[in-house]
Amino acid sequence: MTLDQVPAGSRVFVDSTIFIYHFTRASEDCRRFLERCEKGDLKAATSAVVLAEVAHRLMTIEAVARGLISSGNLARKRRANPDIVKSLEGYQLQVERVPLMGVEVLPLDLRALLHSYDIRKRHGLLVNDSLAVATAMLAGIRAMATTDADFSGVADLDIFAPADLKRGWALGQRVLAGDCGHIESDGE
Repeated sequence: MTLDQVPAGSRVFVDSTIFIYHFTRASEDCRRFLERCEKGDLKAATSAVVLAEVAHRLMTIEAVARGLISSGNLARKRRANPDIVKSLEGYQLQVERVPLMGVEVLPLDLRALLHSYDIRKRHGLLVNDSLAVATAMLAGIRAMATTDADFSGVADLDIFAPADLKRGWALGQRVLAGDCGHIESDGE
């Protein structure tokens, strides 16, 4: 199902890719979806772990976009030159905007951490993805906005994805890899 098909009033968990595609202007569908959240049409939530993923990806995208690093083993390059990380701030401004967009940020707690193991065993998800599912389920949320196909195997979740990325999938993958992108700083 598409993001536009999330019924009004629904509780929905927002995965990292939705924020990344919004902030990099790679998806109009993600922008409209988050606008619905901000207007209160949807009851959106995400987790602190998801926001950490968003911060990491947007920081990388910002560094590449500003020409401070090139793609290819970005973590090693950032570690070798901590001044690069110190000079970046656009990504942080975006992460700080998320709660202002009508998205509740759920904390990571021990209960979710323990429940995530069961999810990994049943569905084969990696740690952060299983934490997202556990956090959503423990909050009573059964809808997830994401572009990550790994979640489609979780029968307890209704998955909603942007339709416009099917046309621009290659761009989306490059954005997630940090090879291109624009960090939106004015909140538009």
